[in-house]
Amino acid sequence: MLSIAVVDDEKAFSDRLCRFIDQYTARNGIQANVTRFEDGMDIAEDFKSKWDIIFLDIQMKLLDGLATARRIRACDSDVIIIFVTTMAQYAINGYEVDAFDYVLKPLEYPQFELRMKKAVKEVEKRKNHTFIYLKKWNDWVKVSTDDILYVEVSGHTLKYVTEDETYEKRAKISEAEEELSGQPFSRCNLSFLVNLKRIDRISKDTVIIGPYQLPISRNRKKDFLQAFTDYLEAGF
Repeated sequence: MLSIAVVDDEKAFSDRLCRFIDQYTARNGIQANVTRFEDGMDIAEDFKSKWDIIFLDIQMKLLDGLATARRIRACDSDVIIIFVTTMAQYAINGYEVDAFDYVLKPLEYPQFELRMKKAVKEVEKRKNHTFIYLKKWNDWVKVSTDDILYVEVSGHTLKYVTEDETYEKRAKISEAEEELSGQPFSRCNLSFLVNLKRIDRISKDTVIIGPYQLPISRNRKKDFLQAFTDYLEAGF
């Protein structure tokens, strides 16, 4: 079932958008739970990562769409955000919050259908991924395992490194291996657990992932290279 939020302070438009959602889901045999909010503050305050798609009006009285999206992204990097606006240029800054798309007011069904179809496909794609919750300051953030480049242990602390953030927690690397079991991760040495999906190159005794160069230990090399070969042979 899809969880969809409609955040708009204009009731007539909110009604129209909800009708379009009902029409689309009925035509395509999709179950959806739609919740309406009258302002960005209503959804951003005590935000919970339970939405698949959020239709978010850019211009609202208390908390505008961009500010709302920034708060949402602090807690959920994966939810699909579709901005709602009267003018396309208002959505230009959507890249700052990784907006998926935008729709223009006044909304017509063909325009909505195209966006909705694309968004639903993306939801289905993302639901095939695995997510874990990691702590950043005082917030728990949902992170796709695909976004994790590697995990490093230092003392009793694990560092989960992504392209944009590094998350830390107190645990053993064996616990990270257990948490990520079933996902394509393998140890290249005692300290590093590598996401095989994110490897750019293996050069002699070094794994290269973006700007990072991680050493492959002699004891781990055979098993690590076999894990990478198995991953490739699985059709990825």
